[in-house]
Parts: sequence; structure tokens; C-alpha cells
Amino acid sequence: MVTARRFCRFYSPADTPFGMTEPPAGGLCLSAFLVVTEKGYANRVLLGHLDPAAPWDHIGALDPSRTAVHSKGWMLPASHLIVKESPQEAAHRIAREQLERPDLALGEPQVVSEVYAPRRFPEKGEHWDLEFIFRGELDPGAVPAAAAWTELRFVDLDRTPTSAVARSHEDVLQSVGFHLGGP
Repeated sequence: MVTARRFCRFYSPADTPFGMTEPPAGGLCLSAFLVVTEKGYANRVLLGHLDPAAPWDHIGALDPSRTAVHSKGWMLPASHLIVKESPQEAAHRIAREQLERPDLALGEPQVVSEVYAPRRFPEKGEHWDLEFIFRGELDPGAVPAAAAWTELRFVDLDRTPTSAVARSHEDVLQSVGFHLGGP
């Protein structure tokens, strides 16, 4: 039997009938997220309001229009992976560049995959995200004073409405077992 499936095996040129030469039309993103909780408070997560003047194109793969939109809500420290960068390397880069904490201890990633029609360009078809979510913990009062953010603090998710979270990061939080306090 010859399958009609198109596996996520990207080669150019395609070397097998099972592979593809291009990513899906709706896009494919490989991203790393840091979910850092406050020691002793399981539902308090480090979130920030990004500083639009910071180099988010370089440290978070955000173009200026997305930076402006996402600066209005809480975000997790996160970035797309750089080509040929491992998820672990990306997580440590995020800790270093976005949090200015190269010493931040992180666990092994939880891997989550989502396929959905993007709000910004639904006409392109389904978008595929492969997310590597790394957990860490900091002592109370150890919030980094990082230049990439206008505000960075531990946020009590029980008291945070979904609408206050930017860039669909509420989905990432829910993927690892957190629940926000409102719509």
C-alpha cells in the first residue's frame, strides 16, 4: 500500500513520496516558552508587558506590528527557534536575552502541538505550532529587571482574565495545566 499521507519531513527536492518541499500554506512555527513560577506559589507565573522599543525582532521573532499589538497584554518570555537551534538552546537564549538570567534553571520541555486557523490570516488555511514549554522557578522578590519589558512580575493567574494575556499565551499556560481567572 502506498500512503497518501504527507509527513512533516521537509526536503528540497522531495526525496520520497511521503515528504513535502514546503511548509503548510498556513504556516508552521517552532517556539520555546518559559513558564517560570514564584517559589511557594504554584499559580503565580512570571509575565511581562514587552517594551516596543526593545529589539523584539531579534530576541522574540516579533515584527513591529506584532510588537505593538502584543505590548498591551501579559506575555510569557518566548521566541520562535532560530534555524538549526535546539529547543534547549532557544530556552537558554530566552532566559539570557529576554530575562537577563543566563543562570535560570529550567526543566525538560513539555511538547505541545496545535493546529488552528489563525485570526490574522484565516484565508491561508490551518497553521501548525509545535511548542516547547520549559518550566522554571524563582524565589519571591527575584523578578529580573530586564530591559526588554516595561513591566515584568509574578502574576496570579487565578485573578487574571484571559483577555489580559497577549499573543494567545493563555493557550500555552492552559497546555501545561494553568487556568486563568476569567474570560
